[in-house]
Amino acid sequence: MMLKPMQWALVALVFLALSLPASARPLPDFVPLAEEHSPAVVNISATRTTEVPEHGGMRQFEGTPFEDLFERFFGEPPGSGGDPRQRERDSLGSGFIYSEDGYIVTANHVVEGASEIVVHLSDRRVFNAEVVGTDPQSDVALLKIDAEDLPTLELGSSEELRVGEWVLAIGSPFGFDHSVTAGIVSAKGRSLPSENYVPFIQTDVAINPGNSGGPLMNLDGEVIGINAQIYSRTGGFMGLSFAVPIEVVGDVVTQLRDHGEVTRGWLGVLIQEVTRDLAESFGMDKPSGALVARVQADSPAEKAGFEAGDVILRFNGLDVPNSSALPPIVGRTPVGAEVEVDIRRGSEDKTLEVTIEALPEDIAERRAAPEQPGEARPEPQSLLGMRLEPLDAETREELGVDNGLVVLEVEDNPARSAGVRPGDVIVQFARQPVGSLEELEERVEQAGPGTTVPVLIQRGGNPTFIALRIPQD
Repeated sequence: MMLKPMQWALVALVFLALSLPASARPLPDFVPLAEEHSPAVVNISATRTTEVPEHGGMRQFEGTPFEDLFERFFGEPPGSGGDPRQRERDSLGSGFIYSEDGYIVTANHVVEGASEIVVHLSDRRVFNAEVVGTDPQSDVALLKIDAEDLPTLELGSSEELRVGEWVLAIGSPFGFDHSVTAGIVSAKGRSLPSENYVPFIQTDVAINPGNSGGPLMNLDGEVIGINAQIYSRTGGFMGLSFAVPIEVVGDVVTQLRDHGEVTRGWLGVLIQEVTRDLAESFGMDKPSGALVARVQADSPAEKAGFEAGDVILRFNGLDVPNSSALPPIVGRTPVGAEVEVDIRRGSEDKTLEVTIEALPEDIAERRAAPEQPGEARPEPQSLLGMRLEPLDAETREELGVDNGLVVLEVEDNPARSAGVRPGDVIVQFARQPVGSLEELEERVEQAGPGTTVPVLIQRGGNPTFIALRIPQD
């Protein structure tokens, strides 16, 4: 029988309803979140004394939030040339009320070096704030204002956060206070250059200068991070923003409030990523863990028996999926704690016990103690596509290594394919030290043709492992 037009329309609607995914949900309603939680978000104005050029072509940005943008992202105030002069300027940021008695959390770079900090509340009250403490390594600062019975935000858990989940930011981009932006979690545990102790939350929430220090919240209105950085080629938002996880913030705030400073755990190893080729050279099924490139002198790792070439797989019961995951885990470990560390050494799995110490202030200056034996320098020789010669005592002392062969020239494969460069110093081959051409030839013979071996080199004073495949005969 023929269906009437109304019947066809009904069939079409039924078909459309059945074709929709069962899990389809409407977009979240951000209105209640913004209305309920905005009162606990504050605007922060920090006054600094800076040197700026007397003349310049971009003076129109002085005294505006855009000036802070130029200095934050380009490393200098707007304008160039002329004699420097000192003047005070204001930079803007955000924060949120941590406790009813006036503690406020923000980003360290918002208040760093400020001579005066002013906090503006949503009810138009204004307070001068004092700095309780700052932690540049996590970019977290704790302020205090003289006020009581303030609205606060509830803290959530970034560990329970899932990639793809909706999140909300409230802040003061370019001085437009209590601006609300939303997006999703793009990734977790991101490692950024020079930020070793923070596993950042990456989102696509619109963040701009002035948002820094403001809260990142989940759909329950809980703070799961503070907005800290953006990745940009222009100085403005380009879809990549990063927040400090609330677990890191909470630990830092507690230490700042109780002690005025932050103490972090220290293991004392320089690490690198385990690549696919390196994983093969270590006999691992897949790349994972943190590869130890150097054990620092008089460190907890040295005392516990760690060696260069160890791959750290688990630390204190927590998996270490990659090298960037290890520093935050170690940093959060209490000083004095005795922990077990599961490692891969060669083809064997071992467990080492280490007592965590406090991160030294002079950590960047610490180096392994060199030895200084005197010996004559033999003639350079060629091996594995490299022209090599042993290090003399003076060079060993300068590089901070006990032994090694310096690469004078990369002539052919396999060295070229492995990425060896002239000036590299080969310290280990197949996890064994080498100090002469004879020792290197012996290590090559022991490894055998067709095998991939880890090679520890010094490049520019920094240790790193590469994977070198010994050619077939």
